[in-house]
Amino acid sequence: MSQRKAIHFGGGNIGRGFVAEFLHKSGYEVVFIDVMDSIIESLQKTKSYTVTEVGSQDTHTFTIDNYRAINSKHEESKVVDEIATADVVTCAVGPNILKFIAPVIAKGINARKEKTAISVIACENAIGATDTLRGFIEQKLDDATAKDIKNKALFANSAIDRIVPVQDEGAGLNVKIEKFYEWCVESKPFGAQGPPPIKGIHYVDDLQPFIERKLFTVNTGHATAAYYGHNRGKTYIHEVLQDKELHDIVQNTLKETAHLIVNKHGITTQDQEEYVQKIVRRISNPVLKDVVERVGRAPLRKLSRKERFIGPAAELAERGDKIDHLLGGIEMAFRFQNVEGDEESAELAQILKSEDAAGATRKITGLEKDHPLFAKVEEIVKKVQG
Repeated sequence: MSQRKAIHFGGGNIGRGFVAEFLHKSGYEVVFIDVMDSIIESLQKTKSYTVTEVGSQDTHTFTIDNYRAINSKHEESKVVDEIATADVVTCAVGPNILKFIAPVIAKGINARKEKTAISVIACENAIGATDTLRGFIEQKLDDATAKDIKNKALFANSAIDRIVPVQDEGAGLNVKIEKFYEWCVESKPFGAQGPPPIKGIHYVDDLQPFIERKLFTVNTGHATAAYYGHNRGKTYIHEVLQDKELHDIVQNTLKETAHLIVNKHGITTQDQEEYVQKIVRRISNPVLKDVVERVGRAPLRKLSRKERFIGPAAELAERGDKIDHLLGGIEMAFRFQNVEGDEESAELAQILKSEDAAGATRKITGLEKDHPLFAKVEEIVKKVQG
């Protein structure tokens, strides 16, 4: 039996340090695809690189080899040929880039002659990212392939969770990454063919509880720490959590989201409490040296309707439940303005300057005026504008 092959779009830290690590450990040859000349050239010239997993006590280093790299900007036809004969396609490119990688994936699927379908899994920090990618791919499939798509490609959503800290100066291709990880993928789309044998993936029937638990715990907690930290002049996330007042604010915020997760998804109170404490320990880890502004960047996305603050706060408000601490985090997110190197923070400042409180609340959060959360957020916006 010939070796399994995985095509991975995105040669960044998550691609090299998380996705490729597990594909490599599962015996796949990994073919990296990117449009960044410098990354592709480095991968082509270097036969191996290391991934160092950092825990609070110990570190482990693994060598990653058995990979190739292709620049899809200059050698698209090669990429198409690789996809035509691969077992798996993964990506970690950022949700906004999915539409740009879809056409070449579609060409590769069109060209397939294999008896088995290729498995497509997007590894992005977004809900339903594989569905989004699939939508873009389907626009580019030829008619025969589109009719026979179940035999050509299988698409499964995933939820990933792993912190990639700021990398050491001069690390090159080597990646430093958090030891803890969670990678959940829905199992149903694989049907009779079965899911690809990738070590480290937890295949689940229903992804929704895992996605929301992660988004409303890890991301809500991390962002709360970042926005309060920025407001109080802290540099690193772990410094925020060393401050007793701010540590308690993060804990109390996660009590509110835990209330939603337990009641909505039937996860037990004890399980969720253990999960919360594990997350707080993770983001408190000084080894990760996670910069407050890095974690806080893109506040407009983070304040949008389905995201880490407004998403849980809206559902809790609909249920008449407590959201005082979430509202505090929302206020701090609105105060994350004009931060150097973050376009969205400048755009946020501009909206708050040019719109009245109701207009800014509607535009930024996507809440309807008659929603039980709207008036509470509008009050915050007035306060921030004042």
